[in-house]
Amino acid sequence: MTSYQAQHSSSFTISTDVALLDIVAIHRYLSEDSYWAKGIPYATVDRAIANSLNFGLYAPNGQQAGFARIITDYATFAWLCDVFVLPGFRGQGLSKWLMEVVWAHPDLQGLRRRMLATLDAHGLYTQFGFAPLVAPERFLEIRQHNPYGVETAN
Repeated sequence: MTSYQAQHSSSFTISTDVALLDIVAIHRYLSEDSYWAKGIPYATVDRAIANSLNFGLYAPNGQQAGFARIITDYATFAWLCDVFVLPGFRGQGLSKWLMEVVWAHPDLQGLRRRMLATLDAHGLYTQFGFAPLVAPERFLEIRQHNPYGVETAN
């Protein structure tokens, strides 16, 4: 797969080029500030990134400003996860633009199902067609409570 890039009118950039990702900053946010991955080890984040389609959001100076990760088979299914815009960059419409760019990616077209889980961003995701599960009784999970040794809200 080739690198995919989008440019915002405010000079922010989104790229799928893994070499541009500031994995230290991504790990810091996920392990310290997110509600869903608090305490996640660096090696786990690194391995997850290595096995996903990643979208880095970058400020005009190249600084990591946000991130989104897609777990996919590129044919039928995609799971959106680890989405964030760092606090200093919020309030500029960047999370909405990030979602526009993610779902416009050519390798994510024609999928049978797109899924995500969120505690507090329903307003963002419903703008992109996400809705509660139609048949939640069909879905099952195996969930490891507190896998990183830190209590989380998910």
